[in-house]
Amino acid sequence: MSNTTQGDVPEEAAQTAASGSTDASLASQRKSSRTGRARTSGPGSDGGQGGGNHNRGKWIAGIIIAVVVVVAVILGVVWSRRTTPSENGASGTTQETMTVGLKLAPTNMDIRNQSGSALDQVLIDNIYEPLVGRNAENKTTAGLAKSWDVSDDATTYTFHLNEGMTFSNGDALDSEDVVWSLNQLLEKKYAGYDLLRNIDSIAAQDANTVVIKLTAPYSDLLWSLSGRPGLVFDKDAQYDAKTEAIGSGPYLLKSFRENDSVTLERNENYWGTKKATIKTIILRYYADDNAALNAFKSGSIQVLAPVMNAKMTSSLTSDDRFVVGQGDGTDKYVLGMNNKGTVLSNIKVRQAIRYAINHDEIIASRGGVDAALGGPIPSLDPGYEDLTDLYPHNVNKAKELLKEAGYDDDNPLTLRLEYANTYGTEFGEQLKSQLKEVGIDLQVKVVEFSTWLQDVYTNHDYDLSLVDHNESHDFYQWADPTYYYGYDSKEVQDLYAKSLAATDESQQEEYLKQAARKVSEDAAADWLLNYRVTTAYDKGVTGFPMNLNQSRLPLASVDYKK
Repeated sequence: MSNTTQGDVPEEAAQTAASGSTDASLASQRKSSRTGRARTSGPGSDGGQGGGNHNRGKWIAGIIIAVVVVVAVILGVVWSRRTTPSENGASGTTQETMTVGLKLAPTNMDIRNQSGSALDQVLIDNIYEPLVGRNAENKTTAGLAKSWDVSDDATTYTFHLNEGMTFSNGDALDSEDVVWSLNQLLEKKYAGYDLLRNIDSIAAQDANTVVIKLTAPYSDLLWSLSGRPGLVFDKDAQYDAKTEAIGSGPYLLKSFRENDSVTLERNENYWGTKKATIKTIILRYYADDNAALNAFKSGSIQVLAPVMNAKMTSSLTSDDRFVVGQGDGTDKYVLGMNNKGTVLSNIKVRQAIRYAINHDEIIASRGGVDAALGGPIPSLDPGYEDLTDLYPHNVNKAKELLKEAGYDDDNPLTLRLEYANTYGTEFGEQLKSQLKEVGIDLQVKVVEFSTWLQDVYTNHDYDLSLVDHNESHDFYQWADPTYYYGYDSKEVQDLYAKSLAATDESQQEEYLKQAARKVSEDAAADWLLNYRVTTAYDKGVTGFPMNLNQSRLPLASVDYKK
């Protein structure tokens, strides 16, 4: 008996630049025999009676004219209603071109060898497609595989592919390409290969069926296959992956200009049922936030994702030409603590720091749109639980704990905070001020990323640090005692291992919740906030993805009318 899992049918669509995540940098360490198929998929003259008939005829004619006028008015109103702008302002004709302003530019288009979420943002779902899809809620859905079966012991996954799929060059896409792509990933250790674990074999059962066998259950397999590890490439295509792309998605890569722009052109022969709405989408990159905002206000770009500081939106929300909104993501601003350090190996000190931090104040200073996060798992990841009540802001409690740890006015505590200049100076200033209230003298050092990488990440020579970890499903950090946090909990490691070996989603969730609570209770770090992306767009734009748009930006369903 098999456990059948049906991917949700797509609803005809579904580093971080803004947050300056360092995760991307940390992670870096033609078919001649096959036929491509495009889916194409007069009044009386006498007196008396004759005159009466004549007058009656005029009266009848008048009624007819009046009726015609009324009908014309009604039709006019109906037609007018059809062309009245909708509530969100979208009306008129779909434009041939739309320009989107983004922050972090990819250095090249080679998604197999180049790390960084900037590439995922541009290429996944638009040009390259994964075996399994992923929606705006960070859940797996149907992708190139329309459904899949999972064996009772969760070690055999049978994927049923859509039929009639093609690459942009006309080559057919079938199980042969899927198997080749996955095996190449593992053999050549392309970016993301380490997310496919416990692989025993990958084989094509027939042209539309792929079977993956595992040596042991791996609960993150489907989710991993919805990202880079699951991307399917044309095994016979010849092209320069740094500047060109041949994929199966709704868009083609028309041009790539390093540090400037990426231009996407609609794939007119896309195999799927939903073709891209807009013919050309230009992704233009802005290193300067004010330049990006000015370009948006002037109409040079129709979407700005992200608006770097939510406080910058005040000039947009009062303008009826624009719409401003926020979306959820998986960015976690982590105040890392050196759990193996001389001072911070003491849990009382770590707990005191957590009580000392006023998260509401920090979030308010950034515009008030970010979410409080009391633990290591963000709201869109499995195992999320609201843990913000574990360490509420409490200056007196912080002072008590510090005193118990041996620190007071006679023996003050001095700590070093080192972080990359990517994050500016405001975080350091706020934390210094807040920790001063409880008697901690915080020495802030803002450095180049390369220096941070050497001091903190490699040598673990620090007390406190700050990093935006934007990766989803990245709980592994807390189960690895060699990671720069130095957090070593056998209980957490066992729970995480159980979550990966879970044979159903509810088991996985429960183990992760338990592990996350333990990490937070141990004050292994503090989570300053869960970053939320603020996106602004012209009111004629509809369907632009809000959630997760710093790492996934599916554009096929976006429309822009004027």
